[in-house]
Amino acid sequence: MMEPALEQPQSSADSGPDHVRSAGPLRICLITLGGEFFAIDLRHVREVFELESITPVPGMPASLVGVANLRGTVVPLADLRPSLGVSVSATPKYAVVVRHGIQQVGILIDDVPEILTIHPDDLLAESTHGVTDNRPFLAGLLKIENRLSGMLEVSRFLASVEETIK
Repeated sequence: MMEPALEQPQSSADSGPDHVRSAGPLRICLITLGGEFFAIDLRHVREVFELESITPVPGMPASLVGVANLRGTVVPLADLRPSLGVSVSATPKYAVVVRHGIQQVGILIDDVPEILTIHPDDLLAESTHGVTDNRPFLAGLLKIENRLSGMLEVSRFLASVEETIK
């Protein structure tokens, strides 16, 4: 069964940085990977779907684990757990499709995400004691209900995927 789509209208967010410190609140998609929480700017989230199968494709970059058929569209799938240093013990059941510009990739996730509104004071400095140094796709950290979550930088992730394909 398909999960409900999180369709987003086209916006100017597709061309700018993933998150911008502004006076207003920011809508995020909170996901779990290997038991850890991560956030994605909702403007980059296309939809969430339940994985029926993953088809491996020979010669794909290491960050891509295969493809899935989403209503007749082939979507490349990425497993960010190794690059984020989180547990890869369980097989993810869902994927969240993220988009930046015309690029889109499904990111394997453990659970159906939660949509939250955060405020600028929830975003911590990007240089939070080197926490993001070993996690190249994190733009920084944010504080949600007294727990820390990494903020995924979709444009940085998709640029790295495109670089490995060339």
